[in-house]
Amino acid sequence: MQLVFATHNNHKVAEIKPLLPPAIKVSTLNEIGITDEIPETADTIEGNAILKARFVYNKLKCNCFADDTGLEVDAINGEPGVYSARYAGEGKSANDNIEKLLGKLKGASSRSAKFKTVIAAIIDGKEYIFEGIVHGIISELKMGEQGFGYDPVFVPDGYMISFAQMKLEEKNKISHRGLAVKKFAEFLKVKI
Repeated sequence: MQLVFATHNNHKVAEIKPLLPPAIKVSTLNEIGITDEIPETADTIEGNAILKARFVYNKLKCNCFADDTGLEVDAINGEPGVYSARYAGEGKSANDNIEKLLGKLKGASSRSAKFKTVIAAIIDGKEYIFEGIVHGIISELKMGEQGFGYDPVFVPDGYMISFAQMKLEEKNKISHRGLAVKKFAEFLKVKI
């Protein structure tokens, strides 16, 4: 089965491709020549994933999927949430987002957080949703060089290291994206 992944983010592709069944061939937007920025105007993570999948489906009429991820930190009322990628403002870096987050958490007694990924898929014209959530804390300092986004400051429950300190295989077993993709992969095995 051929699927288009509605992303320009190579880090996401590197995490997701190894988790899908070998019979699934994934093309990214870059690989098929779509350079449009897909609007992410929904006020929920699920809504943005659906918007992105529908954008590709309406343009190409093919089987596709999209994901959206958010980090929700309890001490700051679930921020950055749906704005995780743009937390420090449009055009700002992941490091800028982390610095803003750490600044807001200075002196916070609780640093509990969760990462949530929603995958929206359109297969044979029908929409499906798959969700993965992992709980953890936000560290006071950045730790590690792997991964992307907030990985250097997110320490999953039961671990003493951040996602950015884990090998990809280890992270994929427990991460929000890994959990959502596993559910999606199980669904695809039935469809192949």
